[in-house]
Amino acid sequence: MNNPKSHPVSLHGKRILLGVTGGIAAYKSAELARRLCEVGAEVRVVMTKNSEAFISSLTMQAVSGNAVRSETFDEEAEAGMSHIELARWADVIVVAPATAAFIARLTHGFADDLLTTLCLASESKIAIAPAMNRVMWSSPATQNNINQLRERAITAMGPDSGDQACGEVGPGRMLQPEEIVRQVNELFSSEALTGLRVLVTAGSTWEAIDPVRGITNLSSGKMGYAIADAAVHAGADVTLVSGPATHPLPNRVANVIKVTSAREMLEAVMTHLDGQDIFIAVAAVADYRPQTQAASKIKKQGEEVLRMEFVRNPDILAEVKEKVPDLFSVGFAAETDNLISEARKKLLAKRADLIAANSVSGESNALGSDYNTLQLIDRAGVVSLGPALKTRIAVDLIQEISARFHARGTLQSTR
Repeated sequence: MNNPKSHPVSLHGKRILLGVTGGIAAYKSAELARRLCEVGAEVRVVMTKNSEAFISSLTMQAVSGNAVRSETFDEEAEAGMSHIELARWADVIVVAPATAAFIARLTHGFADDLLTTLCLASESKIAIAPAMNRVMWSSPATQNNINQLRERAITAMGPDSGDQACGEVGPGRMLQPEEIVRQVNELFSSEALTGLRVLVTAGSTWEAIDPVRGITNLSSGKMGYAIADAAVHAGADVTLVSGPATHPLPNRVANVIKVTSAREMLEAVMTHLDGQDIFIAVAAVADYRPQTQAASKIKKQGEEVLRMEFVRNPDILAEVKEKVPDLFSVGFAAETDNLISEARKKLLAKRADLIAANSVSGESNALGSDYNTLQLIDRAGVVSLGPALKTRIAVDLIQEISARFHARGTLQSTR
């Protein structure tokens, strides 16, 4: 298995908030935004007042494809996306360049402009690309600030060393945009699943009634696709079995099998089951299908009521565990009532290692949404993830799965 760091750079579907502060290196920010977009990221730019002395907001808007924000209280922008919503939107906040002044304010929790406010209000990863004079970089104050930020899991990318705009030579130059893109990609990567094979189902299923009608559900595929992508970032060899979905397939996942019905999904899963280490059943599979499928379109009749008979579809997770009892398996439970108790019943009935449960009632309905909240239920208890973007939830879920998978292996090896 290749090390995940050897994977080509792909930030497809990732949401990156690019902060630009007031240093001469701001001219590189336009190139950075362009390169991030080229590898599939959606980029929104926030500029400080001082940064506008070095590069225009029109330039950043042109290369990012999105309107640039600079004011904390912007009535026009607030109508569409408040600063809190913008903080929640981002998968990662990248500040490039990050001046000594900005680093100091970030270290001490200032929220005196839009960018520092977003950093303080966000639960997402934060990375900074320092850019300043070599003496400013080497000063004890700056080094103390950098060390404090690292202790808070904020990533410092660089700086580089070389000729500086002031005419001096030394450390303090902002990294080149292509190197920052590579390191941003690594923020989503880990070695949690290196060497493992992971099989994921995603999307919905379509159970045909006649050639033009069928039974399905509102699953968009977003959660399953995000999990498959996060597993690849964690170093796994991922096979994705996808039913119908409205969300684009994750381009980082090389092995994708498209299916339509529950029975087709079961067949694809069983065909690719050998050698898998982890099975994650995210797909929203129809519990029932019409007993018969009409050969031609059903016409409107005189009767007020059309009666159909349905039969149960296979339970894919249960059949997987029947065939490979020791396979580490994760199921999903979408419930409208009694979320935890119903999920626990599924955990036991299906002999799963973990059930990820989410509510699909009222305003908490996650079907089709970019956001989700999961309750992870195993035999030890319950762990909550979110509310957060599904891309963020997916990364955290993969870490939870990895921890349980490796803990189980350690326990079995000591018996």
